[in-house]
Amino acid sequence: MKYSLLKATVAGLFVLAVMGGGVRAQDNDGCTLSTLKGDYAFTVTGQLFLPGPNNTTITVQRDGVAMTHFDGAGNLSQVDYVLSSPNGPQPPGVPPTDSVTGFHTGENGIYKVYPDCTGWFTFQDPDFVNTMIPGAAITVKFVISNGGRAIHAIVTSLIPPGAPGPVPALIHSEGHKLGRIREE
Repeated sequence: MKYSLLKATVAGLFVLAVMGGGVRAQDNDGCTLSTLKGDYAFTVTGQLFLPGPNNTTITVQRDGVAMTHFDGAGNLSQVDYVLSSPNGPQPPGVPPTDSVTGFHTGENGIYKVYPDCTGWFTFQDPDFVNTMIPGAAITVKFVISNGGRAIHAIVTSLIPPGAPGPVPALIHSEGHKLGRIREE
């Protein structure tokens, strides 16, 4: 009888240990700032909802690409090329643009990565050329996957160039680390 009770107790403890390990919401190796290090190519898709005349809303479709460099220590720099639907109002100036590629340049910011592989980044576009109009300010929440090779992101705050504050937006992006994948 004592042997059966001991066996049942050991089996019960084993089942609890196995079940307890499966309760975690995430199963990852943990992430740090250095999980994001290098160049990432992003696609950007979504909508802005700008105030229009007579209490209306102007919906502007956005599609683009970006190249973001994460330094592994919490700083980032970016270039992008984003198009807006024809019904969107033109920005009040011209952002700094590379004369060869046509990409907007000079975007800089910071980022934070949490151990559960979530995080955020924010960046400020530079002032528009020959104006005092500030560039856009954007804040993003993200999830890192594939051991730091992919980023899935959504914009949580967007202040358009020269605007007094954020506007509603529904914009997401997917980023993938550049470089060859090593075969194992």
